[in-house]
Amino acid sequence: MFSAVVFGYSEVGTRCLQVLLEHGVEVPLVFTHQDQPGEQRWFASVAELARAQGVRAVTPAHPAAPQWLEQIRRLAPDYILACYYRSMLPSQLLGLARWGALNMHGSLLPRYRGRAPVNWAIANGETDTGATLHYMVERPDAGPIVAQQAVAIGPNDDALAVSMAVAAAAARVLTAALPVMAAGPPPGRPMDLALGSYFGGRRPEDGRIRPDWPGMRVHAMIRAVAPPFPGAFLEVEGRRVVFASSHLTGEPPRYPQAAPCLYALQGRLYLECQDGIRLLIGAVIIEGTALDGREFQERFGPQPWRLNVSLPAMDKERS
Repeated sequence: MFSAVVFGYSEVGTRCLQVLLEHGVEVPLVFTHQDQPGEQRWFASVAELARAQGVRAVTPAHPAAPQWLEQIRRLAPDYILACYYRSMLPSQLLGLARWGALNMHGSLLPRYRGRAPVNWAIANGETDTGATLHYMVERPDAGPIVAQQAVAIGPNDDALAVSMAVAAAAARVLTAALPVMAAGPPPGRPMDLALGSYFGGRRPEDGRIRPDWPGMRVHAMIRAVAPPFPGAFLEVEGRRVVFASSHLTGEPPRYPQAAPCLYALQGRLYLECQDGIRLLIGAVIIEGTALDGREFQERFGPQPWRLNVSLPAMDKERS
């Protein structure tokens, strides 16, 4: 087959490493990351997979330090393959691969170059994304495209569901590319960056919702960062309300004069938006306590919360 030094993390990294190992690719060394303290890990571990398969896995803070460059040079890999590795790899490292350095990115490049492509795509209301295998160059996510596969984003899909679908697509793309890669550098078509977009990393603060947003924008934001991601939220009178999930109901508003508002009805929790869109909310988290529709109504009663005025006090006796 061929040899590859792998730089990988997250679900895409794990599934792509599994593909390489299952198809007999020689992987002498894997670079990955240590999990960040406090991060809610929703994905499989590249390090655990590598070590279970007898592959050396390392987690250096600076993978392009001289000692690592020398080790890669001695290994003389045919490819360097990056799959959701969180650090940019410099040109002196990329040049150590005999046939080239390839990256697996979680979007349909050149759209959504950069960080957190799935979250950004959902937040922006996209109906599709995908996985793209491309050459790495000095600019991020800018080298020629080898192969890609689209993934649909359903109207109620959240970032976890789409991320898993993208990881599965990435594994399929890599599997299909292996025979071509075994014959030498695969052909790639130049990427027209003018047709694409670039987004930076997301912060928890980027999940803030404004009460005057239209319903579809609120729905998109909740889905884009729903747990295990940091969560979409709004603050009223300094108190944070985090939304766990959102589904479109297609139902007319029940309290149009009170919108935007949150209320429980028959054990279910609803968010009514400024423009009349009614969303079914799986749960809200208020002051660290998760409440579904039944629990919400037990604490606060049947009347709607108006989210652009002060919120009712939490019932401490029921906490």
